[in-house]
Amino acid sequence: MLKKSKVTDQTAGGQKGIRKSKVPGVMITQFEAELPEGMTTPDFSRKPIAITIQEGKSTLFKAIVVGNPKPTVTWTRANREIVFHPDTCRQNYSEASREHTLEFPKVAPEDADTYKCYATNDYGRAVCTAVLNVIEVGFSKTKELQKTYGDDIPDFLRKKLKKRSVPLQDDKAATPEEKVWEILMSADKKDYERICVEYGITNFRGMLKKLKMMKQEQGDDITEDGEMVTYSKEECDEIQHSLKQVGKKPDAELFSMDVDGATVDFKAPDVDFAIKIQAVTAEERQDAVFPCVLTGPLDEIKWFGKNVQLSNGEKFEITVSEDKLIHKLTVRDCLPLDAGIYAAVAGIRSCNAWLVVEADKEGSGKGNKAARKNTTAGGGDDEDLLRIAKEQQESCQKEMEEKPAQSERDAAEEAARPEARAAKKRSDGAEAASKAAAGAKKAEAGVEEPSIEAAGSGSDVTVEPHLVEQSEDNEVGENALFMESVEVDEVTGGDAAPVQDRVQGNDHGEGTAKPKSEKSGKKEKLPKVIVSQITDGEDAAVGNDHGEETAEQNSEKSGTNCPKEKIVDSKDAVVGSDQFGESEEEEDEQQAAGKRIRVRQGPLIEETIIDPGVHFHIGLSDCKAIIGEDAELVCKLSSEDCEGIWYKDGEEIKSTEAMTIVKEGSYHKLKLHKVPEEFAGKYKFEADGRKTEALVVVEDPPRFNREDLKTFIDPVTVKKGHKATFRLAYMGQEPIKVQWFLEGEELSDEANIKLETSDGCTRLLLIKLQRKDSGEVKLKLKNEFGTAEALTELIVLDKPTPPMGPVEIVEASSSAIEIKWRPPKDSGGCNIGNYVLERQQVGRNTWKKVGPIGPLAKYRDLDVDHGRRYCYRIRVETEIGTSELMETEDIQAGTKAYPGPPSTPKVVSAFKDCINLSWTPGNSGGTKILGYNLEKRKKGSNLWGQVNPPDEMIRAKGFAVKDVVEGMQYEFRVSAINNSGAGEFSTPSEFVFARDPKKPPGKVIDLKVTDSSYTTLCLSWTKPKDIEKVQDEAKGYFVEIRPAENTEWNRCNSNLVTTNFYTVKNMKSLGMYWVRVIASNDGGEGEPQELDNYVLAMPPPVRPRFTDTKIKSFMVVRAGNSARLTMNFEASPWPEVTWLKDDVPVTKKVTISNAEGTSQLLIPSAERSDSGVYTVVVKNIVGQETFSIEIRVTDEPKPPGPVEIEENVPGTVTISWTPSPDEKRDDRLHYMVMKRDSTKGTWLTVADHIFNNKFTACNIMPGCEYQFRVYAKNDMGSSKPSESPKWLLSNKKEKFTVNIPESKTWDLQCPPKFLVPLKMHTAPQGYECYMSCALKGDPTPHVTWLRNNISLNTNTNYYISNTCGVCSLLILRVGPKDTGEYKVVAENPRGRAECSTKLTVRE
Repeated sequence: MLKKSKVTDQTAGGQKGIRKSKVPGVMITQFEAELPEGMTTPDFSRKPIAITIQEGKSTLFKAIVVGNPKPTVTWTRANREIVFHPDTCRQNYSEASREHTLEFPKVAPEDADTYKCYATNDYGRAVCTAVLNVIEVGFSKTKELQKTYGDDIPDFLRKKLKKRSVPLQDDKAATPEEKVWEILMSADKKDYERICVEYGITNFRGMLKKLKMMKQEQGDDITEDGEMVTYSKEECDEIQHSLKQVGKKPDAELFSMDVDGATVDFKAPDVDFAIKIQAVTAEERQDAVFPCVLTGPLDEIKWFGKNVQLSNGEKFEITVSEDKLIHKLTVRDCLPLDAGIYAAVAGIRSCNAWLVVEADKEGSGKGNKAARKNTTAGGGDDEDLLRIAKEQQESCQKEMEEKPAQSERDAAEEAARPEARAAKKRSDGAEAASKAAAGAKKAEAGVEEPSIEAAGSGSDVTVEPHLVEQSEDNEVGENALFMESVEVDEVTGGDAAPVQDRVQGNDHGEGTAKPKSEKSGKKEKLPKVIVSQITDGEDAAVGNDHGEETAEQNSEKSGTNCPKEKIVDSKDAVVGSDQFGESEEEEDEQQAAGKRIRVRQGPLIEETIIDPGVHFHIGLSDCKAIIGEDAELVCKLSSEDCEGIWYKDGEEIKSTEAMTIVKEGSYHKLKLHKVPEEFAGKYKFEADGRKTEALVVVEDPPRFNREDLKTFIDPVTVKKGHKATFRLAYMGQEPIKVQWFLEGEELSDEANIKLETSDGCTRLLLIKLQRKDSGEVKLKLKNEFGTAEALTELIVLDKPTPPMGPVEIVEASSSAIEIKWRPPKDSGGCNIGNYVLERQQVGRNTWKKVGPIGPLAKYRDLDVDHGRRYCYRIRVETEIGTSELMETEDIQAGTKAYPGPPSTPKVVSAFKDCINLSWTPGNSGGTKILGYNLEKRKKGSNLWGQVNPPDEMIRAKGFAVKDVVEGMQYEFRVSAINNSGAGEFSTPSEFVFARDPKKPPGKVIDLKVTDSSYTTLCLSWTKPKDIEKVQDEAKGYFVEIRPAENTEWNRCNSNLVTTNFYTVKNMKSLGMYWVRVIASNDGGEGEPQELDNYVLAMPPPVRPRFTDTKIKSFMVVRAGNSARLTMNFEASPWPEVTWLKDDVPVTKKVTISNAEGTSQLLIPSAERSDSGVYTVVVKNIVGQETFSIEIRVTDEPKPPGPVEIEENVPGTVTISWTPSPDEKRDDRLHYMVMKRDSTKGTWLTVADHIFNNKFTACNIMPGCEYQFRVYAKNDMGSSKPSESPKWLLSNKKEKFTVNIPESKTWDLQCPPKFLVPLKMHTAPQGYECYMSCALKGDPTPHVTWLRNNISLNTNTNYYISNTCGVCSLLILRVGPKDTGEYKVVAENPRGRAECSTKLTVRE
């Protein structure tokens, strides 16, 4: 006969399943799917535990295993094999305790490791782990010699080393190459260096290249989105799992799980818990509800209770709301066994909570089961759950609307990426060498004023400092952070070498980057590039908030197409304040071609919010209505002013008595009253062209009349042998299944049970009831629409059971006996009226009736005689009858007073044939002590034997025991005797040998100092040798010290020290002491053993070292505040601490506080003159250590003076201001300029980190009013602004007269023709977009711009110009609505020409 064993996991071939043991940390592998009867897999009833122990001590791992057949136990370790040897490591088994042990007699540092214990039989294997940590102490000659000579230790030194039978092995076994690459693939970049050092990889750059190739081979979905997540790690080496996130999809996340080398991909829903389940405390027989709300709709989630998955049934009810956001678990009829942890799992997210069930004390006190309660515990606030669910539904709907646009943008970016890479390779490959040389030359030129000089008009065009990102070695993954101005050297037509710097802008026109060496704190700077000349009729544009020409246009002119990133060449220079992302592959290509400037097409502009019109915030949801009850359909619009129309099955409906249409603000409701079957159908609500629909399903589930149900739930009480009737009417669509239950068991027609069911009514008749029939009666109705239940309780009255013992004796004195007992287990369903007692004096045959004593279960009898014994009978009396009796044991009135135990016997002397003892008496018990009884016991025995004859007590307080065997150990105890008898025995004495007195021990061996401090001294020694008839074994030791200035020895311990080490405390710091140790035993004290030299009370010398790992080297302090520097260090002996300011000792104004291990510098009120470099010097006899901190004392700067505006070049203005008064006192003070124009109305930062008093703003548009603010800034913050007057450049055009000379008539007419066509454009949302083309034709053609075949010439949102055959279109703010096909149509009498392009808008 075979039985099946539960298999929890499927594993590789040869292993049928893996399951967890009841003991935490134990994994069991089952070899067979079915186990024979009586056979089991191995398991641990006690597993080994982790141990941390000092080097040189002994320890062991213990384990107890079970299983049939008996398992075989083996031990292994992680990093090397176990070498079993009697002196180093032993494996034992004890039959008595059934313990398997792995023992280490003397732990060494190389024993530290993770050990595994395997228990194996024919049907499975169990495994668990334990860690051994070893604390190294003292000085090891072997380790020091190995550090100096390595493995080649000279022979003359090797002989001095202590031999050890276990050979040294490498700490880490060789790791296969594939395993090393797996570790590197899943590690962070910051850990690469550590892993290479650990596994001996020396070619770091080659490792990075190979690692990059391996990542590319795995695919983009892993290299871009992949994130390794640990799923589970079993104790067994053979079975390991890992979970990796390999990509993201619109509705779910893709995961990959590795199982024994095989990869399994699966999809998990991308949802989380908006509201998690909370702990619930429920009363017994009450329902408990666990609700939760998800962030996205999900058809179902998994529920677990006590690690078991739950499903819908009579015990558990799982419900889901119609929007699939609210999930509930209902635990019906809670019992104490249902208490525990319940969990909800949605995809890879989970949450859990406790269910606590409180016992019903009233029900248990009456001896019957508690009644079923119709209330619920937990569940939270349904309104809050619905509100949060509606918010989540709105959020999900909004995300679904945004997903198509995002997918289109992503697809456009992916399509443009290969073209951008190819274009950059073609344009940059030939100029790599020249750019590198130019960059190096400009880096040596130093730092100049941050300006761009443009030669077109001879005026300066200034671009403020930017934070530039320079990636010199992209494989290492570190960047350099520095601040520098960028100037462009020359702007010409045609191809030229690209600028060597790459500028990355942020939202405020500032460039940002990470430092290449953040730890060193160094700042690197880029060289400047000067714009000196513009030729070929092309414009040099400096891109800022309103640049009319972008980097994209310039790249188009030079033949470069870069959809995502703009590469600025020296002949088409655009310096902007924009920011672009760049992939690792693009950065590598830039490294190969040289350094470039990376720019954006304009500043960040707030997204235009477009009113979508009236729409639904909450739509209609399907509704299930019950016949005869009310129902409601609700939806919510985005506007309160909009009206709507309701439809049923396509026909408009109006308010009637049965249907009511209600509008409450933006909520529209349709209320259905006393729903009939005709109301079922599809309902629709339509408003402003938008509509929402829902189905109303009318159901007729079984249900009860409320008044009849109130009568039914009242408990029914009958006496034993009588009958009980239960009747209840119901309603609902037939057929209805009717079931009756008593205490959970379904009832059927029997001799004592009658069931009757008619139309709309059911009846239960129970005949000849017994007390055991009491309990819960349940009526259950079920049809196709649902289930209904009604609960009541049946109580059958009967005689009570006898009281419950044992009887507790509260008092048994000479004058009274007081007893108490427990109430009966079952009172028969009635309250206890009285307890009836009878009493009998032991020795007599008659019982005396004490009478009813009331309902309390206790009695105090005062009619007793001292020393006599009594017995009692107790019965329970109720209104139904009297129970059987309970009889007590004999109780004595008053007890005798025995003497207390004497003191512990003291050994006076011991010989081989006699042992002399003495003791002192204890409490006499109120009478005279007559004598004593003395007992002895051999060591290892459990039997005590009396020394004195039983009829002869010992009268004295001592005794000579002569019945002893030479060489045996004995212990003794004694008891006193008075008139009441013998009392309790004393505590046993110490074991003593029956032998002649011992010889004193000899001197201790190898006395040495192991550690010391200013107040303590640690000693260790070896016990003296045992030489027969000369010196015996030592029993303990005394430690004595003597200060060098005294002649007397002071004993440190008053009691013997049994160990071979001791710590002397309370020593004087730096005191000089002589130390000695004396061995002692029963024969006396031996000769003292002194140290060869005196000892100083101080720790071992330590070179000064600062202990703070995160010390700041720069500090900014506001003037007037206090500055405090605290430096923690360690040094021995105590060092001398000195503070310097700029290499000069600090002034008396500065307060220095030194304590043990710390030093503090305090400037109570800092001034600007206190700025400088402060250095702390910690020095002792071993060495010194220094650390410097720069303190800058400053304050918020004063604002700059008046601001003036001047126009030197059309389209630009120069802002100048008077310097701030603090500029001369603060060398780090700089300025920031903000701009506001009449079109946007918001202040935008156009320049920062200006160290002069001028700034030139470009792209000043005519007809727009401008105003500027200038702030002074330093390390403390910024000043109040100084505002400029408003600047407005009129949009008037001067009259232009052209005198055309007479010439011969030539027919130059020709049809329109495009000389330069439109280019493809991709622009970020909210930024400017500029597109242009060039054409010719005679007569001058009429130009029309169209978007998606709709004319834009009259649209004021687009700025269109046509100058000398160059047609341009400017979009100030690009939005999603601007995406589409743009077409230019040129017409004249000679013909027609068209040119088109596409604009893609990305977020």
